[in-house]
Amino acid sequence: MRFRVSIIASAMTATIHKLKRLFAICLLLWMADGQERPNVIPTKSLPEGYVGNVVCRGCHPNVWQNFYKNPHYKSVAAGLSPETSGCEGCHGPAKKHVEAKGGKSTIRAFSILPAKAALNTCLTCHAKDINRHNIQRSGHTQANIACNTCHSIHKATTPKALLSAKQSELCVTCHASVKAQFAMPFKHRVNEGFMQCTDCHNPHGAAATVTRMSVRQRMMEHSQGNEQACIKCHADKRGPFAFEHVAVRVDGCEACHSPHGSMNAKLLRRPTTFTLCLECHNGANGFGRSTTGIPTQTASHNMADPRYQSCTTCHVRIHGSNTDPLFLR
Repeated sequence: MRFRVSIIASAMTATIHKLKRLFAICLLLWMADGQERPNVIPTKSLPEGYVGNVVCRGCHPNVWQNFYKNPHYKSVAAGLSPETSGCEGCHGPAKKHVEAKGGKSTIRAFSILPAKAALNTCLTCHAKDINRHNIQRSGHTQANIACNTCHSIHKATTPKALLSAKQSELCVTCHASVKAQFAMPFKHRVNEGFMQCTDCHNPHGAAATVTRMSVRQRMMEHSQGNEQACIKCHADKRGPFAFEHVAVRVDGCEACHSPHGSMNAKLLRRPTTFTLCLECHNGANGFGRSTTGIPTQTASHNMADPRYQSCTTCHVRIHGSNTDPLFLR
């Protein structure tokens, strides 16, 4: 008898759960059918034109059910005003959108929004996190690339920064030439996941660096003392040195190295060392001589001889030295 009662109770419980689910589905269908939508938040407490996040939930349940995982949900949890929280914080007042039963033209839809307007919308909250002046003059902004080109608020594939794709895959969708360089024999290991593009670059823009004759580099992230991002990992090349290599200080690392990838060892721009050094140290008009006035090419220092074709065999401290002006050991 008790066994039968237990079976009947379990069946009744299962039936109740099914009825609840059926009722929830019917409610969502009714709300999405254009009927008058219930508003838990009293209308009089909302600013003019706003309807509240609960109403948005009726037509966009797939977005709302995962929105609690989104960093933007903290604006809802904090109980901020509708102008700065939840759906209407980004998409604007939704009263006309609800009355028209949908439509991109009745609300701020980022899929059709101009790049400038999309950027300004995001900056209403993110101006403190992202330097407003730098992003306005960055190469991405000047190319009409808006925030939603790289970031996906509702369908992000990465938890960090809400990127629409994995960073190493996202950047190369536009920078195809860089993708090819990362496949070369000697390269920075971005494809392997050892590092990523933002370790060196700031996609939101960066101030001009002091290297390369004050030429503004492409959104390079800065290291200590407004130096190149390379110094963050290659700290032994930083200095300051008593005897500096002028090319390093003035033109930067890219004077000798290809930063993304190269067919040559140590990412050098030329296959043999002496051909790279002779681009500057050719003795023309006296330029290229050492600080002691000794020319690079002499009878005893004949660079046609293989012994002298690898300059860094002797000039080992080529990035700078504290002991020798010729960067010798």
